[in-house]
Amino acid sequence: MTTMTDTSNAARFREFKMPDVGEGLTEAEILKWYVQAGDTVTDGQVVCEVETAKAAVELPIPFDGVVHELRFPEGTTVDVGQVIIAVDVAPGSGDAAPAAVPAPAAEPEAAEPEAPKGRQPVLVGYGVAESSTKRRARKGAATAVPAAAAAIQGEMNGHTTVVPESRPLAKPPVRKLAKDLGIDLATVVPTGEGGIITREDVHAAATPVPAQAPAPVAAETAPATEAPAPAPAVVTTVGARETRIPVKGVRKAIAQAMVGSAFTAPHVTEFVTVDVTRTMKLVAELKEDKEMAGVRVNPLLLIAKALLVAIKRNPGVNAAWDEANQEIVQKHYVNLGIAAATPRGLIVPNIKDAHEQTLPQLAASLGELVSTAREGKTSPAAMAGGTVTITNVGVFGVDTGTPILNPGESAILAVGAIKLQPWVHKGKVKPRQVTTLALSFDHRLVDGELGSKVLADVAAILERPKRLITWA
Repeated sequence: MTTMTDTSNAARFREFKMPDVGEGLTEAEILKWYVQAGDTVTDGQVVCEVETAKAAVELPIPFDGVVHELRFPEGTTVDVGQVIIAVDVAPGSGDAAPAAVPAPAAEPEAAEPEAPKGRQPVLVGYGVAESSTKRRARKGAATAVPAAAAAIQGEMNGHTTVVPESRPLAKPPVRKLAKDLGIDLATVVPTGEGGIITREDVHAAATPVPAQAPAPVAAETAPATEAPAPAPAVVTTVGARETRIPVKGVRKAIAQAMVGSAFTAPHVTEFVTVDVTRTMKLVAELKEDKEMAGVRVNPLLLIAKALLVAIKRNPGVNAAWDEANQEIVQKHYVNLGIAAATPRGLIVPNIKDAHEQTLPQLAASLGELVSTAREGKTSPAAMAGGTVTITNVGVFGVDTGTPILNPGESAILAVGAIKLQPWVHKGKVKPRQVTTLALSFDHRLVDGELGSKVLADVAAILERPKRLITWA
């Protein structure tokens, strides 16, 4: 039997990097590890769940082996391309020391281990796209990254690892923030996992806590001779009167998108109150229809269909503004977005080519969209490429609102609560099912006449749903 050489010994360890699971996303937070060091994994097995700025995604490992090392603990935000797990792909073939795991290379010319020619993982958006250019290696990466990994792994194993003095650990955005504020990172007390300096640490160093103010909880509980305990990954409490929640992931993306949309696209919102009694009766009838068996039928289904018909009659509303080329891009398809409230925040997945779907197909698509969103399993691809959106604020008992456009879209329809109200019907005041619709649109693309026609068509169909047949 041939003894393994040092080269083959090193090659037995393979590293799995954080992939770009979305469209150009640069980072993701590790929500949960499903494996630990020493566990056996197989090609395609899900090893962790991460949250990007768009959704939570499960990551499969692309090779077999035994987990050698988890590079980051749960709650850590990791840049795309960073190694998150090392796997021994040839366990038992030699007595390799932990140091044999290849550390992230400091030189850009360092080659990656050649991938096997077997089955590749089947995750949409999986892997980092190849590029003809390479990022310049960061100074100090050869010592800082292995040191951080050693410290984190030691903490996970229940013992303290002595890390030699090196450059303070911080991500590039944090380093820039410190530079802008005139803060020396060497003087900042890190509270991030593995001794990583966070934005909050820099801000804390720039704005010292007044003497009369209570000290942070982490500092109170740690002995004076030891480093402060790591800050919680999600919530940091300051004193007894307020709670500070870091803005990241989906919430951060929502904030950035809404600010960009509100201050880029000139919004106009129009309102109409409509009698939807006949629509509610049709909903009740469809629930008993055999062709709709197995799918969820509700008012939102008919509202969505009404909007699709209105777009067909007024196609100019289904467009986008191309700022770079100063062009209006007319869409000949409708990817219908449905705003969904989830534990991770508001997301807007969309139904691809909704204009081509029959009513039963649309009902099935809506049901799948909602259930997937509630489970937190909506993929980034499902939230990309929307053209028009519906937000149903009525489920919260709200009459109406002025919705902000989803970035890149030209219109959004808000549906208010459906309530029994006194209404003039056939010359007499009667109790009728009434709701208020609000349509916000981008005035660069949609003028008042076009926006009014779209909203009036939706209202007319909901008032007399038979128009779905004659107008479709």
